[in-house]
Amino acid sequence: MLAEYLPTLLFLIVAGGIGVALLVVGRLLGPQRPSVEKLSPYECGFAAFEDARMQFDVRYYLIAILFIVFDLEIAFVFPWALVFRDLGVFGLIEMGVFLALLVIGFVYVWKKGALEWE
Repeated sequence: MLAEYLPTLLFLIVAGGIGVALLVVGRLLGPQRPSVEKLSPYECGFAAFEDARMQFDVRYYLIAILFIVFDLEIAFVFPWALVFRDLGVFGLIEMGVFLALLVIGFVYVWKKGALEWE
């Protein structure tokens, strides 16, 4: 039974070996001329003007979480659309309830002002 996994194991060994070999060859043969400009962090072409550990407004995270929640909820519509005819009226009602709850949540968030950006 373990013999069936031998090709997969060989593939992983060869792929890992190639990856490590390419990193080693690049390190050995690549140019090694560091300078102050090359070692500095990239900041869109201009010098950094603030600390990278500055605090973000909570609204930024709230918008990000809301985007992920609504984006993932909409992702449930695609599998439903593929089997829509097999589900019949029951599936249509269930998806209607699901989308109604999604819209209610969106309206609630909107009315609370969570989507306002100042």
